[in-house]
Amino acid sequence: MVSVEVIKSAIVDKEEELRNKVKTERIIERELKVEKISEDVASIITGVRRCGKSILAFLLTQRKNAAYVNFEDERLQLKQEDLNAILEAIASLKGEVEFIVFDEIQYVNGWERFISRILPAKKVIITGSNARLMSKEFSTFLTGRHVDFELFPFSFREYLFFNDFSPNVYLTKDIAKTKNLLVEYLKIGGFPLTYRVGRYFLSENYRDIVERDVIQRYNIKFKNALKDLAKYYVSNCAQEVSFNKLKNILNLKSVHTVKDYSLYLSNAYLVFLLEKYSPKLKESIIAPKKVYCIDNGIVNTMGFKISENLGSLMENLVAIELLRRKSYWFKEWEVYYWKNSQQNEVDFVVKEGLKVKQLIQVTYAFGKDEIEKREVKALLKAGEELKCKNLLVITWDYEDEVKLNGRKIKCTPLWKWLLSISTSYDGIKRREG
Repeated sequence: MVSVEVIKSAIVDKEEELRNKVKTERIIERELKVEKISEDVASIITGVRRCGKSILAFLLTQRKNAAYVNFEDERLQLKQEDLNAILEAIASLKGEVEFIVFDEIQYVNGWERFISRILPAKKVIITGSNARLMSKEFSTFLTGRHVDFELFPFSFREYLFFNDFSPNVYLTKDIAKTKNLLVEYLKIGGFPLTYRVGRYFLSENYRDIVERDVIQRYNIKFKNALKDLAKYYVSNCAQEVSFNKLKNILNLKSVHTVKDYSLYLSNAYLVFLLEKYSPKLKESIIAPKKVYCIDNGIVNTMGFKISENLGSLMENLVAIELLRRKSYWFKEWEVYYWKNSQQNEVDFVVKEGLKVKQLIQVTYAFGKDEIEKREVKALLKAGEELKCKNLLVITWDYEDEVKLNGRKIKCTPLWKWLLSISTSYDGIKRREG
């Protein structure tokens, strides 16, 4: 059993580390807003490893009577029956506290019962780098008693704010600087530590996600196959993938193993698999998925490539931004891709309730002539079939409204779309503060 004194040291050391970070590093306000925290309801903040969850949770309680416990500390190798020692250590250090932050508590089997027991008396924030926090056991013991939040790496808006730049979108020199910063962001991604440590951090973080958040946590049997699958997905962002084909590529006997491994990588927020849009649920489930990576920096650092495909990087960036907007602001959204039997394809279908809200194509185009006719044709066909008039082409540097066959298609540069938080571009909504 870990002693109370050791637990106290772990708590004090982690809190001192976080205080020093806040004092010495550039910390910005995140776009994700965690609603009012109250007793009897746990606030759960999940997201990919090293995207800023710990700092966000620390800032939420910085001026409160709170304690911060990090279960990735090697000194806190606890069992379920030892968890009460955490409360003893906190009481000894701080007396009665209002908030307790538990970072990566899912490492302790049976943690759900412990949280359920203390919730009536404490305001609890739980952070973790795996969607498995929403496990069956958690649902059993805390049904209706948790509010979930997903944090993503920096958006482009946050990246500009981090760089002390708030552009005037009508000023030529600001537009030029915004585009230059977008080129950087498109390649290095949104992990805050990347800007301080560089690509070394990205490779280490990728390995930690694969090794610790997937292989160790799920006790993976075919470790090399899992690593190969992760590498394949990161190297083939914005591409369709078939579990059957991957089974043969990875030399695995069962397609269910590929499905399981894909789910684990998705649970760790390394990749996202979009389903094909279809009014028939079965068709959506059995159709090939499209794969996207959580961060372009990981794609550029860890993905296998023989040339720089800016179009794929743009599409990956738009996919993650759509999922970020769904997580932060538009909870009712569903995001798909669309493809018909004639192989016409639309990159993104944004659905809200029973209605298809918007159709989006992404293309690395500087002018109208560079937008491929097949992309426009697919957009028009999908719009007609799905009864959606809100058609958008996200370009690199072309802006206009195109009229074809009596239908309007809006073309918007990527930088301008990223600065807006609405589904359709109707003017830049600039962040306050």
